[in-house]
Amino acid sequence: MYLEHLSLSDFRSYAQVDLKLGPGVTVLVGSNGIGKTNLMEAIGYLATLGSHRVSTDAPLIRFGSERAMIRAKLVRGSQATVVELEINAGRANRGRINRGNPVRARDILGICQTVLFAPEDLALVKGDPSSRRRFLDDMLVSLLPAHAATRADYDRVLKQRNALLKSARAGRFTAGHEATLDVWDQHMARAGAELLHARLELVERLRPHLQRAYAQLTDGSKDADARYRSTLQGVLDDGGGPADGAAAPGAGLEELRQLSVDQLAGRYVQAFAAARRKELERGISLVGPHRDELDLLLGPAPAKGYASHGETWSMCLALRLASYYVMLDDALTGGSAPILILDDVFAELDVQRRRKLAAIVAGAEQVLVTAAVDADIPEELAGRRVKVVPGGIDGEG
Repeated sequence: MYLEHLSLSDFRSYAQVDLKLGPGVTVLVGSNGIGKTNLMEAIGYLATLGSHRVSTDAPLIRFGSERAMIRAKLVRGSQATVVELEINAGRANRGRINRGNPVRARDILGICQTVLFAPEDLALVKGDPSSRRRFLDDMLVSLLPAHAATRADYDRVLKQRNALLKSARAGRFTAGHEATLDVWDQHMARAGAELLHARLELVERLRPHLQRAYAQLTDGSKDADARYRSTLQGVLDDGGGPADGAAAPGAGLEELRQLSVDQLAGRYVQAFAAARRKELERGISLVGPHRDELDLLLGPAPAKGYASHGETWSMCLALRLASYYVMLDDALTGGSAPILILDDVFAELDVQRRRKLAAIVAGAEQVLVTAAVDADIPEELAGRRVKVVPGGIDGEG
């Protein structure tokens, strides 16, 4: 897959901009703050319906405008698809495919697939667990867009359940509260089981690719690995131990991997019952995928807190490369090879890591790179140059 044309209206700093692209390597060069990242952010947003820079849509809309528009022409084999996404302030976003009738934004998921490398990736190692959970969930949606509905369902149920727990905490816990909470437990158990089952499978697919990618980027003196940690194992990500210190049905990770969605849902119902007293005391859901963790390891030690700056960058890059390799595996069975986006990454890396990363990605179907100066780009990524200027594109170098 490659992006042939990108058009933005009232997106970030751009009133209007059009960018023609093609297969192979394209490097967008321009001084810092000029708007290069805005272009890459728009492409990434088409793929995930989320920004790698901000958590809400409001900053994506040019100041003073009511909506932003992203239009893209994507080519897969001999087939071209035009996809449009309208980002609205205060109401639902809308999509359009091949100029057809408007559809829900999430109906466009899967048309554009990307793997985006950015300085913000340091949060994958150094940040809180939510960064690593989002990494997994975004990748699940890229591989199978139906997971967007699973994630949305879980988030909706979690919000409702938390509101009930908070309400019960503020007053007396009545029989009515208990009956309603039992209902939400069932809904959350099912949605949580579907999400957990998908994450566990994905981590197992990622692990060998993570090990391979980290070895490619370094001298191989340490092995990289990833291990999923679920609250069903009786361990909370705040270090609090089993959910209520007693009857939580702790399970080993390998055991959880062997369970079906129905069986996982049953485990969640048991865990919710065991955690109920503590959840009522704190007014919040303590068990579920929203509190799980992806542990990243270098040798026997966790990367977070133990890795050097260079090792941290290598782990972040290896995670992104691992996701690229998984998507390539998927492409072999009918999926699409993703567009690789390297947004201002090379300025953060030493010469050795620059060259190793460039050599790995240079053969991808489409690679989009941003840099402040040409000197940041390794020779391995020789390709078309586009100069970005205030408010638009100047042309090719």
